[in-house]
Amino acid sequence: MLGWIVALIAVAVATSSAVRTYQARREAYGASARAELNERQAKAAEARTLALTEEIRQLARRRIPAAATALSHRTAPVPGLREAAGIDGEAARLLGEAVQAARTAVLEERGRVDAAARSAMRGTSAKIQSLLNQSQHLLHELQHEYDDPRILQLDFRNELALRRTQATAVLCDAWPGLARQNSSLVEVVLGAQSRVPGYERIKVANHLRQERLALVARAAEPLAIALAELLANATAYSHPDTEVPVTVQQTAGRGALILVDDAGIGMDDDALERARTLLSGPSEVLLTELGDPPRTGFAVVGRLIARYGFSCHIESSPYGGMRTMLRIPAHLLTVMDDDRTLSVLAPKPVHARGTGAPEPSGPQDPAATTGPVGPSPAEPVAPTSAEPAEPAGRAPAAEAEAPPAELPTRRRRARRTDSSEPSTTRPQTVEEPTLRTPEQAGAAWAALQEGTLSGRKAPGPPAQAPPAASPSDDLGDDET
Repeated sequence: MLGWIVALIAVAVATSSAVRTYQARREAYGASARAELNERQAKAAEARTLALTEEIRQLARRRIPAAATALSHRTAPVPGLREAAGIDGEAARLLGEAVQAARTAVLEERGRVDAAARSAMRGTSAKIQSLLNQSQHLLHELQHEYDDPRILQLDFRNELALRRTQATAVLCDAWPGLARQNSSLVEVVLGAQSRVPGYERIKVANHLRQERLALVARAAEPLAIALAELLANATAYSHPDTEVPVTVQQTAGRGALILVDDAGIGMDDDALERARTLLSGPSEVLLTELGDPPRTGFAVVGRLIARYGFSCHIESSPYGGMRTMLRIPAHLLTVMDDDRTLSVLAPKPVHARGTGAPEPSGPQDPAATTGPVGPSPAEPVAPTSAEPAEPAGRAPAAEAEAPPAELPTRRRRARRTDSSEPSTTRPQTVEEPTLRTPEQAGAAWAALQEGTLSGRKAPGPPAQAPPAASPSDDLGDDET
């Protein structure tokens, strides 16, 4: 009996010892596993900290500067996270917010600086514009007293400086600085032509149905400024030996359209997109976004579009360069009174007509559509120097003394009939004469103009117009 008791006690002791040994081994294994896990977690945390440090370094050195550069250069790339997998969602979100906050701060600061610059330029432009207007009046007085062609040259350069100052003022949200009355649309086009170097290359074709179609007073000078910028752009970016055709016509919606074509170098896709953005009339254009030197032409047109309600579109031209279409809505148009005399240099309307159809005569409806779009063999007109009260503007006017000449036309001629022939005899049909081609009409007009100029030179030397700008004669209007 005693032996069984001893054996049971021995078994219990052995079992208890085995259990303690197993527990000890289990605890040791668990401690080892926990130590290994802690080590792995520490290494992962260290890797995340290193990745976050590198992302912060890139944020400061590359991402924020690139984001600031992209505000001026829209195609500039802005790098993202280097190791997106090593950054948790919250950290990545905070880094993105840091970039956006930097962009917002840069935009606000640029806006404040640009507003201060516009304010300073607005005041300076107003003073310069006033001085140039005074010089203009003085030059007009000298033109009446002295017959010196250099006065005309100085007057033209004063006009170029005045246009540049006026455009700068408009870009800085200033008033154009010149009040007009209701002005003939064609005369406004001639006035814009007279403000551009190389004006002799600009050929205006008048396809208006209503000859006395005019702009309301508040839109006359803004349109002249906008058109002058488009013409300056067309002449600056096309070869000096090429013409710049300008077509004035009415649209079916009772509005008007001015087309400016050039045979220049054209635009790439990025430049064309940028030009269309500026011409759409954005709410704000920063001066710092216009380049160095600044190209203000399209920006000025866009500001006037946003303020006065006309529109402009640019596309490729069939002449090889670019075509700009300046559209004038009906509410900015009117008809001049009959007692107002049009400029003698304004080209006469050239109406389209089909074969055998007589050319329309009499007043036309402003809403009627016009003939084909594009230049026609219209009379080439040089811009004229005018007093400030004239709505057509002013420009070198050596040609103003010449009487207006009409294009040679062919008229239908009735055949004579014998007086003894009975009155009941049916008259013979007279064939319609063949219309002249543009080349024939142009040659006839060139001959007529050459003869006119020869006759004018016979009595004595007339006043000479200022010479056209040559590559060595910088008139300060090389780009817009």
